[in-house]
Amino acid sequence: MNLLANNPALELANKWQRFFPLHPRPFAQVGSADSLSETEVIEYMQVLTDQNILSRIGLAIRPNTAGASTLAAMSVPITKLDKVAALVSEFPTVNHNYEREHEINLWFVVTASCRDEVNVTLKSIAQKSGFEVLNLPLERAYHIDLGFPLDRPSHHDPCDQPPESSLVSDVEIEVLKTMQEGLPLIPQPYAALATRTGHRESEYISQLRNLLDRGVVSRFGCILRHRRLGYLANAMTVWDVPDDIVDGIAHKLAARSEVTLCYRRRRCYPGWPYNLFAMIHGQQREAVLDLISKAEHETGLCNYPSSILFSRRCFKQRGANLETQMKGAA
Repeated sequence: MNLLANNPALELANKWQRFFPLHPRPFAQVGSADSLSETEVIEYMQVLTDQNILSRIGLAIRPNTAGASTLAAMSVPITKLDKVAALVSEFPTVNHNYEREHEINLWFVVTASCRDEVNVTLKSIAQKSGFEVLNLPLERAYHIDLGFPLDRPSHHDPCDQPPESSLVSDVEIEVLKTMQEGLPLIPQPYAALATRTGHRESEYISQLRNLLDRGVVSRFGCILRHRRLGYLANAMTVWDVPDDIVDGIAHKLAARSEVTLCYRRRRCYPGWPYNLFAMIHGQQREAVLDLISKAEHETGLCNYPSSILFSRRCFKQRGANLETQMKGAA
């Protein structure tokens, strides 16, 4: 299915999932490449926002660069899953919360100002829910980027290790906080956001460019809600790979066009022996299973224990709530 056919607004947003112009009038810059006026571009983006397809035009921040984060999971009886999922989603430090096909069925991301705050959140969730919480912190990121093109396979190289959170200054945190809801859909959005930090527009844009150049921000552009576009067959596949060879295999896996996320996380015995994670987002379950099988055989992962966890329901998905979580992050 061609998602972009007869949908010029989505076609435009697809083009600008990254490298959004750092220019005083970014929507005019976007339009100039397609013979569109500034007003037409803003109208397109507003339509996609109203349709709940465009989450925002904003930043993707590399994990553990501004504050701390972890992936966590719980095994919850199906009769109690809705109630426990609602409890988890109420925490402002939780920004993603999904049901997946597995005995360990509730998966969520906690992002906070520091590692202690992450741990406090996990402890509180365990106490209030009455269920054990697995803590699976990131050990190495190989490819983390959901800005994949809707019309063709993407090519990417495994990423380097991100910078330390200590490199993020208080001023940069304020800039990141103003961007958490994305660019306002007005002709001069940076000028409007700059006033909140007390900086000139040029200074504000310079701070954003610096965050991108240093890798704190991994992507700046249109952030799409892929489930709204029919990407419902989304599989998190995990493997138990010996520690001395996992990096070499992971780099091969991360470079594959179908892989949208790839990272190594800490094992959590006895219930979770897996250390290598990869996501493949797709529209048909069988097609995704075929891609996983091919990737396993071509990288050698077929030789190691694995599990495939398709997502069932999305309870919560948003950017990190920087206003409440990044105090003292620098």
